[in-house]
Parts: sequence; C-alpha cells; structure tokens
Amino acid sequence: MDKIKILVVEDEIIIADNICSTLKNIGYTVLEPAINYSEAIQIIETQKPDLAILDIQLSGKKTGLELAKKIKEEYNFPFIFLTSNADVVTINEAKKLAPPAYLIKPFTKDELYASIEIVIHNYTENKDKANNEALIIKDSIFVKEKGALVKVILEDILYIKSSHIYIEIFLKSKQKYIVRFSLNEIIDKLPSSFIRIHRGFIINSMYLIQINNSSLKVGDEILPIGKTYKLNILNKISSI
Repeated sequence: MDKIKILVVEDEIIIADNICSTLKNIGYTVLEPAINYSEAIQIIETQKPDLAILDIQLSGKKTGLELAKKIKEEYNFPFIFLTSNADVVTINEAKKLAPPAYLIKPFTKDELYASIEIVIHNYTENKDKANNEALIIKDSIFVKEKGALVKVILEDILYIKSSHIYIEIFLKSKQKYIVRFSLNEIIDKLPSSFIRIHRGFIINSMYLIQINNSSLKVGDEILPIGKTYKLNILNKISSI
C-alpha cells in the first residue's frame, strides 16, 4: 500500500515549496517540484505520479495548459489547475481541457485537500461508474478505507474474493480491503495477469504456484477452480 503520489508544477519556488510542505503535512507522498514543462515530463516519465497540480503560467515556452493536454493524451492521470489568474480568457482556455479541479491562489489547506480527494475519487474513464468505491488508475486501485481513498498497487494483490455485494481484496502482505464492487465489474479493468478461476475468485497469476484438478495454489493460499474456468486458466497462463 502506497500513499497517493503528487507532482507540483510551479515556477515560483517559494510557492512550490509551500504547496509541497502542505501536501506532506496532509499525508501525501510529494515528488520534487518541477518549474517548467520539460522538467515535469521528465519527472512524470520516471516517477509516475498519481496526480499533478499544474500552475497555468510556467517559465519557458510551454504553459501548464499544454502540459495538461500532454498528460491527458499520453499519460492519463488526473491534474488540478492552479493559477492566480481568474480572468475569463484563462478560465475559458482551461475549460477546454475539462480539468477535474481548478484552484485560485491563494487557497487554504482544506481547499487543497478537498480538491485532491474529489479529483482522485471522481477520476475514472467511465463517468457512469464514478461513484464506485474502487477506482483503477494506471497500475493501482484506490479503495475506500475509513473515509479516505487508499492506493493499492495492483502487483501487490494476491487474489480477490466475491462476498455477496462486496469483494475482498487480499494482498501478499496479508492485508485485506473490502469494497462495494463485483468481480464482473472489476475483471474488465484489471491487467491480463489477473485471471478468473471461479465464480467467486480472481487471482494474480504472478503468484500462481501450482494447479491441481479442482484447486490451485496462489502464494500460500489454496483456492477452488471452477469447472467452466479451468480451460481458460490454462490458455491464459500459456499466453502470459
């Protein structure tokens, strides 16, 4: 389990440091801030943030608007616009990129926190499912835990079990999360390493150790194999 990782792109160093300090105090993981488009792209490609806070006006030839467009087209993670300009022209330009949130300087700690939590919660390609309690973004799933969204790396998941109208997510660290979701809903969003082995189970094949006639071993756990799923399991494993 990791904290949400945030990149701040702001060309005024003092402001950037203040934002980063506030974010750390709230409890997020904060990357070194970037001051321009090129620095931001380099950090995005190497550090893979979960969310970016972008000042619209940046040093250099390219603006935060151009950076936001690049993120939407190639990196597909959420961003928040940050600016001291609330004029009609700036807002209209920003609106074209459909930002999940827009903060006007100066802003409060509570406003920053609320914007981040709402953006992470609502960020899903399928807007019809924006209220699901489990959102998958890139290589992670965000689940609700004590009123907050917690980031779980997909590679850390051992298996997923159906439990009536909920699913139980079991991690290799022995942690477990319960979310209101179904196996049918989540299987289509997971990478190919996740395999449905039973009407009540999905496994991460990275941790598959042994297959028997009616069960398999994933990590230290023995799980049942459904008759209708066995052939699909063998076919998928041979293609991974």
